[in-house]
Amino acid sequence: MSDHDQVKMTTMNYEPDRPPAENPLKIEDLTLRDGHQSLFATRGRTEDMIPVAEKMDEVGFWAMEVWGGATFDTMHRFLNEDPWERIRTLKRYIKKTPFSMLLRGQNLVGYRNYADDVAEAFVERAAENGMDIFRTFDALNDYRNFETVVPVIKKCGKHFQGCICYTMTEPRLGGKVYNLDYYVAKAKALEDMGADTICVKDMAGLIAPYDAYDLIKALKENCKVPIHLHSHFTSGMSPMSHLKAIEAGVDIIDTCMTPYAYRTSHAAIEPLVMTLLGTSRDTGFDIHKLAEINEIFEKEIMPKYKHLLDDSKVSIIDINVLLHQTPGGMLSNLVNQLREMDALDKIGEVYKELPRVRKELGQIPLVTPTSQIVGIQTVNNVLFDDENERYKMITDQVKDLCYGLYGKTAVPIDAEVQKKALKGYERGEEPFTGRPAEILEPELSKAKEEIGDLAIDEDDLLLYAIYPVTGKRFLKWKYGKETPPPEVMPKTLDEAKKEEEMVRKARAGELVEKKTGELPPKSENLRTFNVFMDNEYYEIGVDEVGGSPVIAYAQPMSAAAPAPAAPQSAPAAPAPAAAPSTPAEKPAEKPAETAPAAPAGSVDGTPLVAPMPGMIVDYEKAVGDAVEEGETVVILEAMKMENALPAPCSGTIQAINFSSGDSVRKSDVLCVIG
Repeated sequence: MSDHDQVKMTTMNYEPDRPPAENPLKIEDLTLRDGHQSLFATRGRTEDMIPVAEKMDEVGFWAMEVWGGATFDTMHRFLNEDPWERIRTLKRYIKKTPFSMLLRGQNLVGYRNYADDVAEAFVERAAENGMDIFRTFDALNDYRNFETVVPVIKKCGKHFQGCICYTMTEPRLGGKVYNLDYYVAKAKALEDMGADTICVKDMAGLIAPYDAYDLIKALKENCKVPIHLHSHFTSGMSPMSHLKAIEAGVDIIDTCMTPYAYRTSHAAIEPLVMTLLGTSRDTGFDIHKLAEINEIFEKEIMPKYKHLLDDSKVSIIDINVLLHQTPGGMLSNLVNQLREMDALDKIGEVYKELPRVRKELGQIPLVTPTSQIVGIQTVNNVLFDDENERYKMITDQVKDLCYGLYGKTAVPIDAEVQKKALKGYERGEEPFTGRPAEILEPELSKAKEEIGDLAIDEDDLLLYAIYPVTGKRFLKWKYGKETPPPEVMPKTLDEAKKEEEMVRKARAGELVEKKTGELPPKSENLRTFNVFMDNEYYEIGVDEVGGSPVIAYAQPMSAAAPAPAAPQSAPAAPAPAAAPSTPAEKPAEKPAETAPAAPAGSVDGTPLVAPMPGMIVDYEKAVGDAVEEGETVVILEAMKMENALPAPCSGTIQAINFSSGDSVRKSDVLCVIG
């Protein structure tokens, strides 16, 4: 007898065919997108969604969120999967339940505003591939960034859900900036734009129960379209906020299946179903079906991803989110970034600096991409500022924000910060106040010229246009031009279980059979090593039998290899907004005009080193080019934000040690100037 059958036998007084409720609460399931994005870095693979797809289609969800957000990025970057194919594949199994995606307005599924031609084509292709509901938000709640995508959504006959990013400047809803009047005005603006539904997007789990009641009640009184509440569990308040929102008349609630719920994800559906059983808001869901789906998740799918879960905390809630308002994914990104930089001891300073940076940048809501913009700038300030100067290393995205390329902030950006950020800015030092995309040149034709025949269709072209570096690399994998590295390939359930067993044995000291009998005496050749495993390390002694080994030869370094860096502790599992931290991949093809790289150790001159781990976006200079001190040499992406690294001195580029798309560690020598 299976566990599920046992549950059925012992469940009393539950009637799945109960009469429908007077006003049943509608549920959108986020398991296959926001659930795994929140808990294990958006690493869920399509093949692990298929076993539950048909069963989830039978539950009766209002919609299932299966795409958008970080999925488009992580799929092609880390999983060697075509994002467009996921929609088409799941549509073959989920035939009744509408598909929903998270669309970042003019940002689409990237981290900057894209030109109108890219935005229009992207929405058309998403609709054609099978998307039904476009949950559309803007990180600044600047709805001018909806003006291009919304008409296309409507033209395609699809559902436009307008979002309001929920944030605060006070401990509770209110104050001079984010108050009831602000949210009601935003909701009415969305309704005027033709929103089919309006969603309150509480990305950090900040909304308190009684504030949820007041806000939903006010929105219901002022808007005619259905109201939807999306609130992460992070602070632990969301189940209570859900109940108060239901009392206030909310129409739709977001939840996840239990294995993908809680922590920085969302509240689980099953307790809510039982809570509303027999009431006027009864969902009508069959708890037996939900239990059956959960069993598949627990036994057949989740074991593959357990190693990515953050098990460093006992508590499933983070009350500190109410103090720093940092969404869970952003928080884990900051921790991982600091760990990789051997600066985790600075996390307290980051928490202290973050609200200050957010205020100086216009009290912007913390949601992708503004969460990354504020987060990486905060890390930069903590690590590189001194008592004489703040904002010593400003990311390109902060410069864009200060110029107006993301839109209008809720309050003005600090004048001094804005002035410093725009000094020498390529578009000009006076901020732009119009619709951001108005000043962006069309991008598709240029992208088509650059990628050439490697893009077979428009979906390929859009992938490259949105992610030029990693997109090109993926297309080479997809069409057999390059071999994907092992770390992007899927693993089987058996492989995952074997790895878990190996870790268990290692921690228990059972990997090597213990020898019995007398211990041999320790010789003068004994050497001590530290062995690091996850977040623990073990000190072991190694005594070479017959004396120390003799070095017979030395292996020369590859010409493209960086100079050796000091060993670093292993980073934790990657998170939704973290910078790529995979091992260095096969170098991308260099432009014809770039001279071959030379090993750092063989060239005299001043090295330009990576101040943080990340990925090379592009070199602005080639070998042989003259460069002035302070002039940008290389663009380094860290936590999805770009940092323009300046030349430490004037001279000529003598050597370049990496290519576009390469991952680098902190202190790697990126180039040498002589």
